[in-house]
Amino acid sequence: MINRINYFVLGKGSNILISDKGMEGLVIHTTRLNRIGHDEHCVSAQCGASLKDLCDYAQKLGLAGLEFASGIPGSVGGAVYMNAGAYGGEIKDVLRYSKYLEPSAQGLRSFASVKHLKAAAHLFGYRSSVFQTSGWIHLSSLFSLTPDDPEAIAERMRELEKQRWSKQPMDLPSGGSVFKRPQGHFTGRLVDDCGLRGFQIGGAAISNKHCGFIVNLGSATAADVLALIEHVQKKVLERFGVLLEPELRLIGRQ
Repeated sequence: MINRINYFVLGKGSNILISDKGMEGLVIHTTRLNRIGHDEHCVSAQCGASLKDLCDYAQKLGLAGLEFASGIPGSVGGAVYMNAGAYGGEIKDVLRYSKYLEPSAQGLRSFASVKHLKAAAHLFGYRSSVFQTSGWIHLSSLFSLTPDDPEAIAERMRELEKQRWSKQPMDLPSGGSVFKRPQGHFTGRLVDDCGLRGFQIGGAAISNKHCGFIVNLGSATAADVLALIEHVQKKVLERFGVLLEPELRLIGRQ
């Protein structure tokens, strides 16, 4: 809370499902905190910068290591918060340190000064970090990259983009991958093997292209998406004994 007001820090809004009933409190949008800079082989970015802008910036400098993130539609802050990853890469692989604010019980005016957090102290795990449990507000991060030919980096980014478009429902609105990958399994295959490909509740449906995604067919509500998530969890648990954990964060009044 800030001065006894609930607050929520919002980046690009990917991987988030906001309740149809809305949410109480202050929404802090980080969109203006979007500066990106560099020093030798390191690139720094504020929390509101888009991952695409960060990856494009590094590519033009001839700095490799962020190609995996070039197609993730999120902000730097959200990527650090979730330890975003794709195609074998994760934020933890390239992050050197972050800056953050630690709220206090006395409210906004008594925030401590900006603090530094070394890579190991992020406690990164699969789609998790210390920011999810600490209440700290991420401000910026520094990424340590590797010199490479700019065109070679661009080609790798283009290839990953092709893979994304060929395998994921990029033509329809979605919140991204809905569930975390359970150990020893592939979420999409579990869902498909339950016969749920294309299954629909209201305006929300399991993607026909990739069963790990729920797409909006045009009129989906948050309640539709949540009901579909619960239905999938139930069917997969009944058939395979695997409880799917949502990667999508549920925000607001339930």
